[in-house]
Parts: sequence; C-alpha cells; structure tokens
Amino acid sequence: MSTDRPHSVSVAGVIVDDQGRALLIKRRDNGHWEPPGGVLEREETIPEALQREVLEETGIKIELPATLTGVYKNMTGLIVSLVFRCRAADGTPTTGDETRALRWATREEVTELADEAYAIRVLDALDAITPPAVRAHDGVKLV
Repeated sequence: MSTDRPHSVSVAGVIVDDQGRALLIKRRDNGHWEPPGGVLEREETIPEALQREVLEETGIKIELPATLTGVYKNMTGLIVSLVFRCRAADGTPTTGDETRALRWATREEVTELADEAYAIRVLDALDAITPPAVRAHDGVKLV
C-alpha cells in the first residue's frame, strides 16, 4: 500500500435464497468460507464491482440495486469493505478460478464455517439491519 492512498475498498454480496440462507464461497487461495466479493477496480462504480465480483465467484448475476447492510474496516489490512444483501437475477451457482466450493448456509452454519470477521458480515446482511452496521476487525476477530 502507498502512503498517498493507504486504504483499498472492497465489496461483498450476500445472496439470500427463499429459505433465508446465504451463499458462501470457499476461496481457492486460502480455503476460507466468505461471501463472494473483492476489491474495486479503478474505473468501476460500486454496483458494477459488486455485480462483477459476485458473477466471477459464483456464476450468479445479481439484481441491482442491492441493499447496503454494513461497512467493515480491516484494521490490519487497511481494507474498507461494503457489504450488500443481494438477490439472484440469473445463473446457477458454480465454482471458478477463485472459488473452490459454494454452499447455501443457515445462520448457524455461517458461524461454524466462517471466521468471525466474515461471519458477522453475513449475519448483518441476513438481519438486514437499518441503518447499516459499521464495524472494525483485525482480519479475523472483531475489535
């Protein structure tokens, strides 16, 4: 990271099905369960990045607009993440270059599978808190 722009911004989409479950991905690079998402590219808007990342990692195109459910700062990695509750518009869940596995998870399963810093994002999205949650973590645990 450079000192003139110390933070990066990422987006994540919590796709919720009709049974109230969230779609999690198991990342190829670290084996962690998380909602699909990633860092914004220089020229794209937040909704464009959200739609692109979710599609790349799950094979699902989401409806826009999506609902912002939380803002999270990784205090160690200096990443600010915007998390959205999403609905699938088209496509079938499928693995890809960045995704080893996908799974529809209940609230209980989310807390068992994901690190606290990522599980809370999914739980906040499932709860659809208004206003959006604003939280900080160290990469694994909430601070």
